[in-house]
Amino acid sequence: MSDLKNTQIVLAKTPEGTPVPSDFTTRSVEVTPPEAGEVLVKNLYLSLDPYMRSQIAGRHLSGAITPGDLMKGETIAEVVQSEDPAFSAGDIVRGFGGWQEYAVMDGKTLTAVHAPVDNNAAYLSALGTTGLTAWAGIVCTAKPAPGDVVVIPAATGGVGATAAQLAKLYGCKVVGIAGGKEKCDKAVKEIGYDICLDRKAGDIAEQLKAACPDGINVYFDLVGGELLNTVSSQLAVGARVVLCGIMSELNSTSRAGGPHPAIWIKSRAQVTGLVVYDYEPRRAEFVEYCLPHYLDGKLKTFEDVSQGIASAPDAFCRLMRGENTGKVIIKI
Repeated sequence: MSDLKNTQIVLAKTPEGTPVPSDFTTRSVEVTPPEAGEVLVKNLYLSLDPYMRSQIAGRHLSGAITPGDLMKGETIAEVVQSEDPAFSAGDIVRGFGGWQEYAVMDGKTLTAVHAPVDNNAAYLSALGTTGLTAWAGIVCTAKPAPGDVVVIPAATGGVGATAAQLAKLYGCKVVGIAGGKEKCDKAVKEIGYDICLDRKAGDIAEQLKAACPDGINVYFDLVGGELLNTVSSQLAVGARVVLCGIMSELNSTSRAGGPHPAIWIKSRAQVTGLVVYDYEPRRAEFVEYCLPHYLDGKLKTFEDVSQGIASAPDAFCRLMRGENTGKVIIKI
């Protein structure tokens, strides 16, 4: 396959603060054939996620990325050649193919995508790890009840949008927090939030008091920082706080101080840290739960799609600036 070229995106230098496209570079390499037990795939869709910034910074539990390394990432791909009897050419699979057009991977690391859907990219968004995160946080951890007030920041991001829809299925009042009127309007009109608060338009604490006069039952925290302090001060008795992300601090080397324990104690809050990898063994259960809602239109995907592997650096930088709306995906 020496005549088949593979375009890859590698880290050129470690960013200082918010990444810029020049922190990445492109290289072309030859595609090598798979060996016994391996599978050659052509990546169709690539997922871009905030945790990648922590990988670049060398502080993510999935490993570090240093200058010269291929950028890692989850992909939906088509099998080109298989030396693993579990897969055949033409199969659609999910795996960590990285920021590249082709990948040779151990067949044991791949999962076949069997369920027919109108958009295979959904297996990177509402039916993928993004959805698994939302399901783990809302359904498995928060255990919402009808009438619960659920607050979700980063309301129009991939995880937030999916989490909001799941909470609505339980009959909750869902309050989003986003930056800017455009995002807030989308959150209400398209995603289905009952209300969305604009963190750029006035005191967010006062906005929360008006939107949640009886307190907050569930806070699905995706951003960390000072907002966690603000929301925690308005929890209802028996609240559940799910700590899932630190989007507001990913580009910083410092960390904001967390809420004083007394804030959580007085509300008798259950505070849980969520790592989605812990739920990987339950992925089939998650898909079984969410697929019917996806097929009947009650669980929609909201995707921010860019075309071509070369667009990945710019799309990732927009994600790190909070400019995306929906799950960020590269259609390769």
